[in-house]
Amino acid sequence: MASIKKESKTEEASFNYRKFNQIDGRHPLQKEVPDSTVNYHVRTRKGGKVSFFNFDLAKEMGLIPKSHPNEMTKELQEKILETFSLVIINEYDIINEIQYPEEEIKPHKYMATRYLQLQHPNKQGKTSGDGRSIWNGSVTNKGIRWDISSSGTGATCLSPATHIYGKYWETGDPSISYGCGYSEIDEGLGTLFFSEIFHKNHIETERVLGIIEFQKGIAINIRAQRNLLRPSHMFNYLKQGDFENLERMVHYYIDREQSNGVFTDVPKTRAKKLDYFLEKQTEIFASMAARLEDEYIFCWLDWDGDNILMNGGIIDYGSIRQFGLFHSDYRYDDVERYSTSIIEQKSKAKYTVQTFAQLVDFLKTGERKSIRKFAKSFAVKNFETVFRKKKLENLLFKTGFRRADVNYLIENERKTVEKYLKAFSYFERSKSKEGIHEVADGINWSAIFCMRDILREFPQLLLARGGKHLSYEDFLQVIKSSYATEEDLQMTTHRRKMITSFQRTYELLCIKLAANKELTLNQMLLELTMRSSVINKYDRVTGDSISTIVDRVLAKKPKIKPTQLFDLVEEFCIYQNFDPNNLIGENREKRVQTKFVKNMLQIVREYREGL
Repeated sequence: MASIKKESKTEEASFNYRKFNQIDGRHPLQKEVPDSTVNYHVRTRKGGKVSFFNFDLAKEMGLIPKSHPNEMTKELQEKILETFSLVIINEYDIINEIQYPEEEIKPHKYMATRYLQLQHPNKQGKTSGDGRSIWNGSVTNKGIRWDISSSGTGATCLSPATHIYGKYWETGDPSISYGCGYSEIDEGLGTLFFSEIFHKNHIETERVLGIIEFQKGIAINIRAQRNLLRPSHMFNYLKQGDFENLERMVHYYIDREQSNGVFTDVPKTRAKKLDYFLEKQTEIFASMAARLEDEYIFCWLDWDGDNILMNGGIIDYGSIRQFGLFHSDYRYDDVERYSTSIIEQKSKAKYTVQTFAQLVDFLKTGERKSIRKFAKSFAVKNFETVFRKKKLENLLFKTGFRRADVNYLIENERKTVEKYLKAFSYFERSKSKEGIHEVADGINWSAIFCMRDILREFPQLLLARGGKHLSYEDFLQVIKSSYATEEDLQMTTHRRKMITSFQRTYELLCIKLAANKELTLNQMLLELTMRSSVINKYDRVTGDSISTIVDRVLAKKPKIKPTQLFDLVEEFCIYQNFDPNNLIGENREKRVQTKFVKNMLQIVREYREGL
């Protein structure tokens, strides 16, 4: 196995870690919407060690000073364990009168939150929510409030297992998996790699602040985000017809986003404030749905609003998948049911907006009308408008155009952009004649063309060929994937038409933009070559490669220290940064020095090539 860069030893300086003291279980939601929380006493959990700490995120949150080196001091490790190495005193403990030393019990109660969950027996959210997590509280830095939660802190009464089996569970009970209240370190590492890559590529997500490891691969995985509320935190009260708590939750969310500077110019009157809320949530979910589809990210959106944050952020990475091709019919096998597919995520996001429209009407009128009455509401129509525009923007940006140029093309060359999207989508959504088949974690119908390849290679080929288009056969040679068979690659009249349309519209957009910017066509193609080579990097990470990388990291433990793991993640994520405007990207090849990271990148390439 490749070696890991040795941890440097430096003289430890003295730093102030008092900001951690703010994280003591108390959270504004406990007072603003008391019904939304189940509050537990917690006690210190012994035997843990800090396996990972996100120094950059901690600095952003103000937990450690900006001048703090990215090194784990003895004092910092002790403070992390003191703050986050916890386990709840749950109903099982109380019923069985289990006693714990007073000095191990924290003074304040920590909350598990109630929200709607489709896999839960109760479909109104009365008994569902955080089944193995608690919210550690919140911390404020530079006017921004951050929420912090920990997974693996014990079995709560909101777990599906509690209500499926009609009993409270002892934390750590080996006879029940999810219901035992524990998490595992591979979950934390998988979330860590995925979420940091998404964050660096401007995809909204919760992030891993730290991982505390215990024996047998058990861990507490600490997550942070500027707002950890989900639509399901509201939809439960909507389903129940609970006007008072719904209103409390919605206004708490609006006020929180306003104080964090996310919502600006919020109207003063109640009705207009609700309209503003609906408009913002429509924009968030339409934009998010388009981004997930265009980045080939499977997130399992559904009617309960559970697997996504209110701000469109990704959570629960256990079922998150990202593909190199548009496997639009992939479905995750969750034992009792198959998930929605990537292509269906749009309709699920639209249904979420439809539910927001129902919710706002309920708060305005006091009457909870049928969800069907909002299928053609203004919010749903606006969703379609925003979604379509975002699809165009995303494609043009992936092609390599700058943001300002994207806006110019949509405003002035809309018809050509629409034709370009139509041709692009034809190839992107072409599937193998093999049909639906089983894969390791579900079922899939393989895509056969890799559109990132043509976006990366096409401007270079046009430059080298003096603007001459590719032949039909050469075009297919560039975009075909390892899933494509000879039968899949047969040339048809319609396929020829789409190849011609793709090349013509691509070139026409370049010509129009070059003229507007007073550039030659070659200068325009050179710019696209440079930008698209970063955006559409060949060895782009996928979900399967992340799983293998996590296995390799686990195999190296316990030799990897927290500081080393932070450096590995940072170095790997720098290489996986696909923002062409980020200056780090200019020398990312030279930044990859660690042999272990080079080995990780080789894993990505192997999955890219279908090995």
